Amino acid sequence: MKKNIFLPKNIKTSPLAYLVAALLCSGLAQAQESINSSGGNAAGSGGNISYSIGQIVYTTNIGNEGSVAQGVQHSYELLPVGNSEKSSNISFTIFPNPSTDNLILQASNFNNESLWFELLDIQGKQLIKGQIMANQTQINTVDLSNATYFVHVVNQEKQKVQSFKLIKN
Repeated sequence: MKKNIFLPKNIKTSPLAYLVAALLCSGLAQAQESINSSGGNAAGSGGNISYSIGQIVYTTNIGNEGSVAQGVQHSYELLPVGNSEKSSNISFTIFPNPSTDNLILQASNFNNESLWFELLDIQGKQLIKGQIMANQTQINTVDLSNATYFVHVVNQEKQKVQSFKLIKN
């Protein structure tokens, strides 16, 4: 029989105590690990960058050409909301989401139809409205608070063509 040199002879340890101690130690050992949903490397004329999707932002570097958020985790969501009224062949994407300063609403198969975008807060109050004039429409979100918003694309009959959930941080 093995002697326990750390505990007095009259105290017995249960297997449950060892299990709890092992779980606590294993949780602390993986404190810096993250599980990313996606990622990779991108290269261009300006240099190389490694990126990951599924992480929360810690710092954002802003320059004349755009911004880069770096940190441990970046959240990334493209969420069309509700059913889209497909009265044409146009489909939309919105990026970056989450947004910090500017948002791009990109249309594929745009043919100068009369379309508008509306940016609404979570209560449905319209904050920004503008006409879509080209394949890419820039929406300035600098003055918006960090929150969740909705972007609706509507046609001239005020029918929703497509809707998106936007996260501003």
